[in-house]
Amino acid sequence: MMSKPGVSGVRPGLTLAVVAVVQFMVSLDVSVVNVGLPQIATGLGFGAANLAWVIHAYALTFGGLLLLGGKAADRYGRKPVLLLGLGLFGLASLGGGLAQEPGQLVAARTVQGIGAAALAPAALALLTATFPTGRARVRAFGVWSATNAAGGAFGVVIGGVLTQYASWRWVMLVNVPMAACALALAWRGVAAAPPTARGSRPDVLGAVLATAGMTLLVFGVVRTDRYAWTSPVTLTTLAVAVALLAAFLHTERTTAREPLIRLGLFANRSVAGANAFNLLVGAAMTPAFYFTSLYLQEILGKGPALTGVMFLPFTFGLIAGSVAAVKLGYRLPPRTLLIVGGLLTAVGLAWFGLISTDGAFTTDVLGPSIVASIGFGLCLGPVVSIATGGVAPHETGTASGLLNSSRQIGASLGLAALGTAAHHRTGRTPTLDALNDGYALGLTLGAALLAAAILIALTVLRRTSPPKHAEQTQDRNLLTTHD
Repeated sequence: MMSKPGVSGVRPGLTLAVVAVVQFMVSLDVSVVNVGLPQIATGLGFGAANLAWVIHAYALTFGGLLLLGGKAADRYGRKPVLLLGLGLFGLASLGGGLAQEPGQLVAARTVQGIGAAALAPAALALLTATFPTGRARVRAFGVWSATNAAGGAFGVVIGGVLTQYASWRWVMLVNVPMAACALALAWRGVAAAPPTARGSRPDVLGAVLATAGMTLLVFGVVRTDRYAWTSPVTLTTLAVAVALLAAFLHTERTTAREPLIRLGLFANRSVAGANAFNLLVGAAMTPAFYFTSLYLQEILGKGPALTGVMFLPFTFGLIAGSVAAVKLGYRLPPRTLLIVGGLLTAVGLAWFGLISTDGAFTTDVLGPSIVASIGFGLCLGPVVSIATGGVAPHETGTASGLLNSSRQIGASLGLAALGTAAHHRTGRTPTLDALNDGYALGLTLGAALLAAAILIALTVLRRTSPPKHAEQTQDRNLLTTHD
């Protein structure tokens, strides 16, 4: 049985349980907050433009520090980094649930992102080391994939039920018992293996410069609701952001002994194209969730619990698209699946852009949800396969981590840009018609971003052939690209 400890003291069953709880919790936290946003705004006094920082704070720190978290796990040991991440995540969730003003909640979400950036790669590295080969590895990654999907899928439902029947605070507090459970299991059941990498310290300076630069960039864009694009405040903020990002590139190229990312990796067209595609998809899909949640509650007047249930068709479509991608992957090149999936997703978001104040779930939300979700699901597996294809074995983990970072950073940049555009369209008098026009514009712009992603897939990514006689190989690659 997997639960028996081996000679090294490793207890595979407990390790798998820890990783499953961690992955469910991290995936849940990405989606559970969305449905509670209107109640969070009312409860803490968030302004319309500042509400998105509940999402930005988590996405920017999680995406910006994810590679550093993986390097730290290798350098200092997976178990210590996992325990540290779980502790930070649990305490931040408690602090967010007890927040009394907007700044406190944003600070808690920031620390949550830092904790997630530490625990997510450490947990996945533990899973990889504990189940290196064979059927046990396939089963373990099957559990990991299932909990990953379940967390994101049911996050909106859980968030809606908690918000309506308990309080919006429970979308934060729900993480506390899960983090405590995972912490207890990891403390007792995960062996303290020695670090896998020794030598120079991880590139903390590079991670800080990148995260600070992206945060200032988002801040500068969001603040255009108060300061014009040509105002000294906006220009100075954006200039400092660009300077920080330039300093990050200089650090990675010249001074870092162990850089977060080898910049030469982007010379690989598959890596560069897949990450650009992924960034644009994240920039379109996260705002789509944001606007659709607000549309259902603010315009159609649905309660949080019912809003969460109304997201289920998107969840089921996402699962169907992901399964179809695996089946079609034996016959079609990954690039083709990206283009087809991107087209379907763009059509779905453009359809979403036709929402109206006298609309209904069945006419304005259900159809677009199914089309967009199937398209999105078709993209998920192929983009991972392309991003890690042709990469040296010792850089596969870095390429996979980079892909996760690009989606999180794209999510925050997209929400900043599209949210700002929607806010400007709404104007200073947020009537139902004005709000609807703002949400519709944001969703339509999301479709435009997906059109740009398709263009990148067509022009940057090379034509390839589908795998031949490689069903088992492809299944194994789909698993190991998560490493």
